Amino acid sequence: MAFNQLESNSRVTLSDPLPQFVPGSVCVQCDVCCRFPESDSFLRPYFTRDEIGSAVAQGLSPALFADPVGSQIALVKDAESEGYLCPAFDPATSRCGIYDHRPLDCQLYPLALMWNEAGTEVELGWDTKCPFMREAVPGEIRQHAGLVQALLRQETTLRLLASNLRLIGRFQEDVVVLASLPEVTARVHLHRPDRRLRPLLLEDALRMTQALERSECLGHEALAAYAFVYHYIWATTLPYWWMEREGVFFLFAHSPDGWFMPLPPIGTKPLEASVGEGLADLHRWNNGSPVSRIENVTDHQKARLAGSTLQWAEKSPDYLYRTDSLMQLAGDSYKSQRALCNRVERTASVTLRPYTVADQPACRNLFRRWVLQKREGTLDTMGRYLLEDAEAAHALIWALGDQLGLAGSVACTEDQVVGYTFGYRLAPETFAVLVEVADRSVPGLAQYLFRETCRAAHHGGAEYINAMDDAGLPGLRAAKQAYHPVAMIKSWIASPLQP
Repeated sequence: MAFNQLESNSRVTLSDPLPQFVPGSVCVQCDVCCRFPESDSFLRPYFTRDEIGSAVAQGLSPALFADPVGSQIALVKDAESEGYLCPAFDPATSRCGIYDHRPLDCQLYPLALMWNEAGTEVELGWDTKCPFMREAVPGEIRQHAGLVQALLRQETTLRLLASNLRLIGRFQEDVVVLASLPEVTARVHLHRPDRRLRPLLLEDALRMTQALERSECLGHEALAAYAFVYHYIWATTLPYWWMEREGVFFLFAHSPDGWFMPLPPIGTKPLEASVGEGLADLHRWNNGSPVSRIENVTDHQKARLAGSTLQWAEKSPDYLYRTDSLMQLAGDSYKSQRALCNRVERTASVTLRPYTVADQPACRNLFRRWVLQKREGTLDTMGRYLLEDAEAAHALIWALGDQLGLAGSVACTEDQVVGYTFGYRLAPETFAVLVEVADRSVPGLAQYLFRETCRAAHHGGAEYINAMDDAGLPGLRAAKQAYHPVAMIKSWIASPLQP
């Protein structure tokens, strides 16, 4: 089997399909595969990120996939029955329209990956719902299963499964177990050391948002990190996980160095107790490594943890501005920004309009042009490193802006997209600017785009703009300080005291 591995973001793809065990002549006569009794059937095929891209290239609509990072496909109503069909399936011919590009989940069938009944081990079995398997010779089934087991033991496949845990289904009584898969179990446990952990998915946005709203963290000086979208856009490069215990929402992330918490625990339980629980989890999962930490702790939370045995490190602060100041840019302190905005209005013929999904190709082209422009500038090593992972985050924003609650705008000159910006309502009185990209060959465009974003936020009722932090980049720090923030919202990293 041939595999392609993309080391930059741990994505792996199966380039050659698995050999089909069930003869095609039998498949076209079957009335089981690709048909489902419910629209939300847990048996719907799961597509990885790359498989979604391949399916879309074959003509399937991106709207069929709720999450471009990886999701089960949305089913369509069967016009001839009460059930539902996979949209890639043609009931007239009983054939798959993307057969040569079908996902691994479909390639494995009628074998299935699932957890055992206790939920402790991953097993390989055969599905008795497949009519052919009921008549197949047991020896042939086991021979085919042996080929699949060899595939599942390969490093690339282990990485694929660890990054796409929903390829492993829940226990089914009508699946006959053929083998336990200790290598898969061990790799999954490495990425999911606690059974209560769940991958952070688009469908978890409401749960996390409600937890944040119940907390005391969303005043006008809230850190930009206290929002689902802030974390979710990095899900393709940094796996995020969550669990709830006793009404407390715990958010975790798994980096190459180990596990950490991107936010303190969120809930009504005393903070010191829930922080202790979270750090105990990290200590156990990281085998005592000093990488264990909790990021984006606010000043208020730090004060509440004053009696804890923690050590503290200060992160780059968030920059907070008043919208009325930035929409007017009045006075000598904003003279240079005002002059640049005037230049754009005078010479560039820029128009602004709301972003639509049809703008994705133009935004992608602009982003790549902007990255080249940035690299030709004076970026330091950290700045270049941040750019490497940024396109995947921006791609999620372009694809899911509405679903993520983002307000997006594009700037155009002569029908060419030369800038775009996206942001979100962080708190009732605060709008956070998530990303902003402006063609650097148009002088003043970045300043103009930022001013117009602030004006739109003000008209929407926001009194403050949170422009996030400066990532420790000197150039970005100078640019943000030049707008005279009314507050620098401190952010802290808490970690256990080391002996």
